[in-house]
Amino acid sequence: MPPKPALDSATFAELLAATERSAVHLEMRDTYAVGDEAADFEAFLRTGTASLDPARSFWPGWLPLVRDAVGRGVVMRRARIVSEPVTDYIRYEHAITPLNLAAGEDVRWLPRRQASDIALPGNDFWLLDDRLVQFNIFTGAGDWAAKDRTDDPSVADLCRTAFETVWERAIPHEKYTPKCMP
Repeated sequence: MPPKPALDSATFAELLAATERSAVHLEMRDTYAVGDEAADFEAFLRTGTASLDPARSFWPGWLPLVRDAVGRGVVMRRARIVSEPVTDYIRYEHAITPLNLAAGEDVRWLPRRQASDIALPGNDFWLLDDRLVQFNIFTGAGDWAAKDRTDDPSVADLCRTAFETVWERAIPHEKYTPKCMP
């Protein structure tokens, strides 16, 4: 196992490479405007079909990280809280999730109405080994803005509790059908 990278200066890839047991990700936005998937999302809107080519878009950078972590025994889980009817972006995200699954992530979906009584952090986050939190900060329009990291045990505990509560209620990807506008 490589040495633990510095909290503030490490890349996410370095942090994930140093993860030993678990990496959980909670996503809570209904739309993202991340530049490296813009062309694929626009194609999805035009055609109604998502590309599952792992060589496209951001996948060549992400999938090897997941495969490496899972190959070392790291359990990777991703939960998404979504409004229903879902946005076009969530339909797209659901359509490309088989690539996450094939790489070794487990993904679940929770309709937002079922999350009303869960204490949630204000931002999407990754929690690595139940001790390191990376908050992903987005603008109101869904563009990437910044990341904030902490290893404060009380923040890690909040994120762990929120994630596990969401996970228990959430629907496995294979059983979740996004409710779309009629």
